[in-house]
Amino acid sequence: MYDNEQMLQDLESLNSQTIKKPKRGKLRRFILIIIGLLMLMYAAFYIKNYFAPSNKQTWIDKIPIIGQVKHLAESADRELKGEERDRINILLLGIGGKGHDGGQLTDTIMVASVKPSTEQVSLLSIPRDLAIPIEGSGWRKINNVNAFAEQSDPGSGGIATSQAVGDLLDAPIDYYVRVDFQGFETIIDQIGGVDVYVDNTLDDYAYPILGQEDNPDYYSRYEHLHVDTGWQHMDGSLALKYARSRHGVGGEGSDFARAKRQQKILEAVKNKVISANFLLNPKQVSSLISTLDKNISTNLKVWEIIKLWSMVKDVKSDGIINKVLDNSPSGLLIDGRGDNGAYILSPRSGDFSEIQYLFSQIFGTDDNQNKKDSKNENKKISGTISILNGTWINGLGNRKALAIESLGLDVIEVSNSSRHNFEKSVIYDLTFGAKRQALQTLKEETGANIAPTLPDWLKEELIARNTEKQRTQPDFILILGTDADINSSGTENTN
Repeated sequence: MYDNEQMLQDLESLNSQTIKKPKRGKLRRFILIIIGLLMLMYAAFYIKNYFAPSNKQTWIDKIPIIGQVKHLAESADRELKGEERDRINILLLGIGGKGHDGGQLTDTIMVASVKPSTEQVSLLSIPRDLAIPIEGSGWRKINNVNAFAEQSDPGSGGIATSQAVGDLLDAPIDYYVRVDFQGFETIIDQIGGVDVYVDNTLDDYAYPILGQEDNPDYYSRYEHLHVDTGWQHMDGSLALKYARSRHGVGGEGSDFARAKRQQKILEAVKNKVISANFLLNPKQVSSLISTLDKNISTNLKVWEIIKLWSMVKDVKSDGIINKVLDNSPSGLLIDGRGDNGAYILSPRSGDFSEIQYLFSQIFGTDDNQNKKDSKNENKKISGTISILNGTWINGLGNRKALAIESLGLDVIEVSNSSRHNFEKSVIYDLTFGAKRQALQTLKEETGANIAPTLPDWLKEELIARNTEKQRTQPDFILILGTDADINSSGTENTN
């Protein structure tokens, strides 16, 4: 990740010119501690519950040199990627690594977003079985992207997966952090294990045994993983199993339950690592830095890590938003089978529009809409409108409704049109000119054409709707064409 050894050599070279050699050992230990603290700040950013109240100093703030470095990062005339759009997206990846079957497949995929203006943080977990289009490979599980990239160009997996997830969410991924299982397990052993409170007893009768994947005796490939409820002390091996288990009974086999267990482990690691005894032990800190350097890959620079920490350190727990893409009755995914018969997850809507909408709305407002708020502030209008989707693009009506509501119009219906061949959006004015300002503003917002009269087929459709559902007549009817999808994102949605 960072060339720590070279950094140490450069500093020691400078030190040898001004300080006598007997003090080199002390300087080296001091440097290791400082680097360790910076790395711990970096790790703490990803742990959802590690945020201090805004009216108190954190343990890091109480260390003078860290405070000085943090001040330099805050006052530097540099912005983090994503700051200009008030949304910094970081992709968190977990892989098996060396010694694991399919070691470059991503076992954990999560997008952490930071919204600086409101001091909010969100976490969106993406299941590894979600099928997406991969260039040159057709529709494959998203966990293949890192492996394909690493096979083609070692070291490119993080960037390639960032691009794939960015396409999936229709949003830029600014940074990535990738960790392998060996590093995770070793770190926990190095800090003496962790204490975790287990909410629900975990029984997984099909936990895979490393190295036994091809055992002729099928039942010897798995073990029964059992973890009782209550406080449990876990070494690295047990903590990794607890975090990775996918087949627990009683609801513990879901992605949501698995995500909660992973968060518990991370919080326990944080609590152990930031203890005073650990931080004041140069040997332990040095060993931890070595493990991190070997088992973590990221495109974050040191100053970016520090500045991110400054942004999120005061975020309280109620400022954390957690979402998981799943196949529950209300979820956005459904079970399916790929061309090769393998289990996959697919979007319930048929495309990724609902997932993209969820991500854009994760802080409660559409990122694209935020850019229009100030422009529309002085253009508030009143009236009612029905929005009909005149395309085969799923979710288009709901996505467009948010922007129209911001103008002041009351959206009384979002539905599908009986005709789906509209390329250009059309507005039908049922006030017949009584609300000209509203009509003009709506046209500017949507770029739609204004039709002079209602076509016969639409009259019949409206009569049927009013008779069947006793709907109130709207002031305007907007039928969305494919151009509305282009206008919503700036580029045509090809998913």
